[in-house]
Amino acid sequence: MTHKDAFKPALECALGHALEHLCSANDRPVGTTVDLTQLRARFDRPLPHAGLDPVQVVNELVRDTEGGIVGSTSGRFFGWVIGGTMPAALAADWLTSTWDQNAAIHACGPAVAVIEEIAGAWLKDLFGLPHTASFAFVTGTQMAHVTCLAAARHRLLRQVAWNVEEHGLAGAPAIRVLTSSERHGSIERAVRILGIGKSALVALPCDESGRLKPETLTEALAANPRQPTIVLLQAGDLNIGAFDLFAELIPIARKYDAWVHVDGAFGLWAAASPKHRHLLRGVELADSWTNDGHKWLNTPFDCGYAFIADQQAHRAAFSHRTSYTMFVGDARDQIDWNPEWSRRGRAVPTYAALRQLGRSGIAELVERTCAHARALVIRIGGLPGAEVVREPTINQGLVRFLDPRSGATEQDHDRRTDETISRIVASGEAFFGGTTWRGKRCMRISVCNWVTNDDDVERAVRAAERILSASRITSTSI
Repeated sequence: MTHKDAFKPALECALGHALEHLCSANDRPVGTTVDLTQLRARFDRPLPHAGLDPVQVVNELVRDTEGGIVGSTSGRFFGWVIGGTMPAALAADWLTSTWDQNAAIHACGPAVAVIEEIAGAWLKDLFGLPHTASFAFVTGTQMAHVTCLAAARHRLLRQVAWNVEEHGLAGAPAIRVLTSSERHGSIERAVRILGIGKSALVALPCDESGRLKPETLTEALAANPRQPTIVLLQAGDLNIGAFDLFAELIPIARKYDAWVHVDGAFGLWAAASPKHRHLLRGVELADSWTNDGHKWLNTPFDCGYAFIADQQAHRAAFSHRTSYTMFVGDARDQIDWNPEWSRRGRAVPTYAALRQLGRSGIAELVERTCAHARALVIRIGGLPGAEVVREPTINQGLVRFLDPRSGATEQDHDRRTDETISRIVASGEAFFGGTTWRGKRCMRISVCNWVTNDDDVERAVRAAERILSASRITSTSI
């Protein structure tokens, strides 16, 4: 059997299913329609003794996933911060799997290694970061935090004459991490993975706008000025998209030799927008930054970026040499900069997405989705039985649903909010998620999918209106 005969039927079959899935998004429920028990019953079958025809495998795979795929590629998906997939990025991702290059070192896949070099340089330029900063393509912001904070751990402990890569953390001076109360949970996981520990996290209070105040940071740093310290700042927090005041906070941290790390999982893309880039004034002064491609850039999962100003600290934390490594001139070996060894050519979809959009396209995408987020928050929050809790700074906002009964408590409003979210999702018309912000349950509205349009916003608002209207009737009849 030739290669063509082996691959063509299965790939053509997959292409047909993929196009059907993408092109029918407007006609399918955004949420899932089958439960855990049903899915297990479909997939939990004995492993066949003899192999199956590839086309049969693909067809049955698609059949058995029916109703169990969340419609995150839909323009009506507003849960969490999950983007869709740009056409060029999806096609490039298929080619990445087809080429099957181990993007560990340049010699394993020269073309994908150079693509990573160029895509990393483009991203630094778009985000306004130092052109001399090093970078890594990782699975997402979770591993970007691990990458950046490993470099921070190296430099901070080196400054107190401790080689953490050689001696480990036993007996090392303790590192503290000053952050705000609005930090993402991936930070906690990163410090656990790195052995810094949860107890190192010091959560500082924010102001009404969700930002860390300069005087609060100064007081915390001054309380133990000699302790190795990481200061974590937010470029778009997960609930309201708040941005810390980088131009004011980073110079304060510098006075205490602290490492400044910026969680910019989605907010760093504001730098590409003339309308929103003021929110990032001074961010380039930090030591490290994170971002996700699978959020606002709309690349397929998984794709995240870590950027580090101190190349020496970055490389010292990860670089490894073996006798069988092949070195090619001044080529960039990816293993020197990221925590993985064997890895896919993750930069290829990023390169394709950036080329498809261009500078103006990225700016337009950011500004359009921010406008859609604002419209959803204002319009749904303005419906009878709802209220706006927080208008978007960029593409994240909060609304709340109120129990209309006389004497309803905050707990009743919380329950009403969760019930309303569930009913909207169950309608299939839109997908939203819930969150607790400052003690209140809210519906979080997040928009970053490139396909979201005015019709998607209209359908989501109408769905919320129908659910609230039905709920009022039910409450009145009780």
